[in-house]
Amino acid sequence: MPGFGLTMGLTLTMVSLVVLLPLGALLFKGATFGAGNIWEVVNRPRTWAALYLSFRLSALAALFNLVFGLLLAWVLVRYRFAGRRLIDAAVDLPFALPTAVAGIALTALYAPNGTFGSLFEPLGWRIAYTQVGIFLALVFVGLPFVVRTVQPVLATMDREVEEASATLGASRWTTMRRVILPMLAPAALTGFALALARAVGEYGSVIFIAGNIPLRTEIAPLLIVIQLEEFNYDAAAAIGIVMLVISFTVLLVINLLQIWTRRRIGDV
Repeated sequence: MPGFGLTMGLTLTMVSLVVLLPLGALLFKGATFGAGNIWEVVNRPRTWAALYLSFRLSALAALFNLVFGLLLAWVLVRYRFAGRRLIDAAVDLPFALPTAVAGIALTALYAPNGTFGSLFEPLGWRIAYTQVGIFLALVFVGLPFVVRTVQPVLATMDREVEEASATLGASRWTTMRRVILPMLAPAALTGFALALARAVGEYGSVIFIAGNIPLRTEIAPLLIVIQLEEFNYDAAAAIGIVMLVISFTVLLVINLLQIWTRRRIGDV
């Protein structure tokens, strides 16, 4: 292949500088700290609470985005209506908007004295400074990943497959469940994985709306930043390594599920 050596060299260099070296430095820091010390840092109620909160709400937000991202992509591809292009452009807003600005905007809207928060305050429902606010922020930053991953697949999907299913007597729901969704499954899982990865490491849009109360609304990335501000680099590396291991395991399971889904589609 012409230029293979040059392009491969540039690719490996960029991957090393951007991905491998930072991860290697993190693992090296953890190795010098020691497994026993890492476990001592992680095995604290505050750390476990932050990790559980981050991964639990990230998974819930990614599942929410998976469902409604599929619906939004379907509407944008299959229907023509006034304002469609505006909605399509608005999907990319979380990509362009700085995360801190997004967090400030969400807090201003859903705070007890905010535009929407004031409507729920008389009912005793609080959104900002609670786990619900964190969930909203994670949904906001993760939705574009599902929509933009599924949208091209829907756009290139052959309508004749759906028509063939209908001529064979299948209902619209059966066609959706047995034909369309299996074809969208690999792309949907990719979007889910991207939304989950973004949510787990999200910091800027969450800290303003979370309240940051230890054991209640404190996320793991914030706990890492706190350790760094206290110059406790070993503890920060320990928490980062645990997040890396959990994230890698989750993404590995998702990738295996994608491979299984593609094989199922190929067999069919």
